[in-house]
Amino acid sequence: MPAVVEIKPPFFEVGPKAYAYGRDLVRLAVYADRLSAKYGVQIILTPQYTDIPAVAREVVRVLVFAQHMDSLMPGRGVGSVLPEALVEAGASGVLLNHSERPLPHEELACCIRRAGDVGLATIVCADDALQAAAIAVLAPDAIIVEEPALIGSSTGRHSTQASIADADRAIWRVDPAIRVLHAAGISSAQDVYDVIAAGAQGSGSSSAIFTAADPELVLTSMIRATRQAWDARTQGAATA
Repeated sequence: MPAVVEIKPPFFEVGPKAYAYGRDLVRLAVYADRLSAKYGVQIILTPQYTDIPAVAREVVRVLVFAQHMDSLMPGRGVGSVLPEALVEAGASGVLLNHSERPLPHEELACCIRRAGDVGLATIVCADDALQAAAIAVLAPDAIIVEEPALIGSSTGRHSTQASIADADRAIWRVDPAIRVLHAAGISSAQDVYDVIAAGAQGSGSSSAIFTAADPELVLTSMIRATRQAWDARTQGAATA
């Protein structure tokens, strides 16, 4: 069955990893829901598995994606993440192949198929244009291109215009319907603006948001920058 949600640009992935959980994360998710409505930016939140039901109950616009899943069928599999259970918990999609949870190519292919079978959208991480092209053959809904060395970085380094263009071309030569997000090293609203202006359909951040003194303030600035950069690129609006 097809995924029950469509990922529409411009979009932004908020990755709590294990930084945030419980009531604090639910509060931020509700705040993100308001930002999504205000700026017209689709926000994807990837909470801990245990927080998926609580977050899903409280949001309207935010898409709730699991941080990982396994390709197993119902039955044995202690400690595994069952696709059907994610749907029942309220997830509408799943993040796969993050550098902190990489998957062998064959298992990744199985996970993408299983996600499609149960109606979960898929966002798959790739290290570079070459890997992104190989993943595009598997037909995920979106691909995140992230240089592993930049993940979690606060140096202000991020994907360059040339690397963004190379990855976009590599993916869209295979399937022009796949959405493409460029992240890693996103530490400020200006970083977000730069990668969207350079050709990304979306961006995202984890540590810059969740280690900030005021995560809501940082998230607001990044969502605003997403909107401004997208409008500048697609409508000829004034730059930020």
